[in-house]
Amino acid sequence: MRAPISVVIPSLNAATALPACLAALVEGLQAGLIREVILSDGGSTDGTRALAEGWGAEVVSGAPSRGGQLRRGCDAAQGAWLLVLHADTVLAPGWSDAVQDHMAHRAEGAGWFRLRFDQRGLAPRLVAGWANLRSGLGLPYGDQGLLLPRALYDAVGGYPDQPLMEDVALARALRGRLTRLNGVAVTSAEKYRRQGWLRRGGRNLWTLTRYAMGASPEALAESYRRS
Repeated sequence: MRAPISVVIPSLNAATALPACLAALVEGLQAGLIREVILSDGGSTDGTRALAEGWGAEVVSGAPSRGGQLRRGCDAAQGAWLLVLHADTVLAPGWSDAVQDHMAHRAEGAGWFRLRFDQRGLAPRLVAGWANLRSGLGLPYGDQGLLLPRALYDAVGGYPDQPLMEDVALARALRGRLTRLNGVAVTSAEKYRRQGWLRRGGRNLWTLTRYAMGASPEALAESYRRS
């Protein structure tokens, strides 16, 4: 019997963060859960592709658009389940137990991990707390990971090929079929450290608000790059 999970990771110049992300997946390999790891690359120039191939991952390539990259990666996947991760996210030990429990008891639904940042302090706790609250209301972001049956992914149309808010679009399609996994996704706080916790958190919330009001993902992505 083949392992059930295809892990899909979008990447763009992720050579620094990717090793820790991949190392955490060894737990799933040892548990017999992971069939394949697919890196969907958007044109990295820093050795990301070679690093992934060295770990035994399959690499698919295309234009640098998060939604398009995820769609290509999921299209290439052959597992009965998809586990989508960002390259700078590390699943905390014990994640494989949480995944197995979900697959055994919620086989027709999707699940997300509780978010934690790789930095201590009040600001990281507050931002992570808000993210977990938002996720509990049905809007997990991509840095929290997403586990779902391939059949469900196909049924809701999969990731849209758009440069931003692709995770929100899929979460909307999955509304009512999303639950929290009993595991933790530790994501990098580097962008928050560089840009400031208040500034980046406020920008993310404003971007989500504009998207909810009908702004196009292309316009939001352009604004996001400028800022």
